[in-house]
Amino acid sequence: MKRVWIILVALLLANTKIMAQKVFISIDGRVETATLVNNSATQALVERLHEAPITVELNSSGDFEIWGSLGFSLPTSNEQIDAQPGDIVLYNGSNICIFYGQNSWSYTRVGRIDGLSENELRTFLKAGERNISVTLSISSPTDFNKVVANGAAVAIHSLSGHVVRTGQRGIVIKNKKKYLQ
Repeated sequence: MKRVWIILVALLLANTKIMAQKVFISIDGRVETATLVNNSATQALVERLHEAPITVELNSSGDFEIWGSLGFSLPTSNEQIDAQPGDIVLYNGSNICIFYGQNSWSYTRVGRIDGLSENELRTFLKAGERNISVTLSISSPTDFNKVVANGAAVAIHSLSGHVVRTGQRGIVIKNKKKYLQ
């Protein structure tokens, strides 16, 4: 019986960690955080974000959201949602929608932008504009993942300027120089 309780507590802690997962949303150099919900879509999204940040081009639609294709599909668990400003949802499994207004539709809930008013969301999300470059990442573009090289800390970034994990494969920038890892 004790073993069952230990397993249940471990599962609860694992789910709590995912439910408290934060992602960073970057638009034109401004970075805000969002808290993800716990479902299979967000778990798959977080796995992808651990590999590298995701940059998508979104467009305003209907004066209540910016949305666009992720370029890949995530698992869905659609339900009727009355989306509110700040909500982040998945539409048709491969489109991400971030709301600055309200709408009701069948979506998969992804998360919510933290702490911005409706007016602040409209400004941050560039309400009414097109071709909005939005980057989602696990680490803030202003964080520094540092390694020690010749006794000095060196930040490691992707070509898009986002911090990457030490040992990430691909082209990275260290101390203002490009390297293939």
